[in-house]
Amino acid sequence: MGNCNDFQDCISQLCQSFRCLTVDLPGHGKTQVIGSDHYYTISTTAIVLIGLLNDLNFSKVYLFGYSMGGRLALYLMLHYPQRFERVILESASPGLRTSWERSQRFQVDLQRAQQLETQDFKQFLVNWYNQPIFETLKYNSKFSKLLNCRLQNNPYELAKSLRNMGTGVQSSLWEKLSNNLVPLLLIVGEKDHRFVNINQKMLDLSPQTTLKIIQNCGHNIHVENPECLIQVLLDFMRR
Repeated sequence: MGNCNDFQDCISQLCQSFRCLTVDLPGHGKTQVIGSDHYYTISTTAIVLIGLLNDLNFSKVYLFGYSMGGRLALYLMLHYPQRFERVILESASPGLRTSWERSQRFQVDLQRAQQLETQDFKQFLVNWYNQPIFETLKYNSKFSKLLNCRLQNNPYELAKSLRNMGTGVQSSLWEKLSNNLVPLLLIVGEKDHRFVNINQKMLDLSPQTTLKIIQNCGHNIHVENPECLIQVLLDFMRR
């Protein structure tokens, strides 16, 4: 539910060494989708982003993605490996392994999408960030500002994103990890126990992969400790 401005603290320092491009994904920020719900899917979004790189004459880039954006970044890396120098995923996963797991999650995603369309948006956000995965973020001094930024989104657009790009509809990428040859950095917060476990399993399956666990952080590292994240990114990209 974020937008391209979420990473401004990081970009303000990264742009001293790199040209930085941020994109609002379909259903988020200022991006407008003209067409059917098909344009909200991971596969179509990936095609559009590759087209954007072509339009900008960027033949090969570093790629960073957080959470849902991390799932998209992983999809891009595995389907268009020749376009990426190195890839960094913050608090991301390859999706769910089995069709049963995906079916169960899809029902949850559908319910949340309906809540986005029918409930008070602010109350939805309060409930969303009451999930255990955001426990450390909720007590961060920046949380109030983050919540206000989230309110700038259109809940009906977010609902479309959830239905078409949520974990419940994403095909598993687990089976493709062993074929990866792109240098990959996985970043997770030590207090985000579920994603620490997921990323350790990814590390075991994927060659060319490094795992960095950030101390005293949960799921949202770029808000909780941007300085540490920036240093980790610079170290990895300058190798």
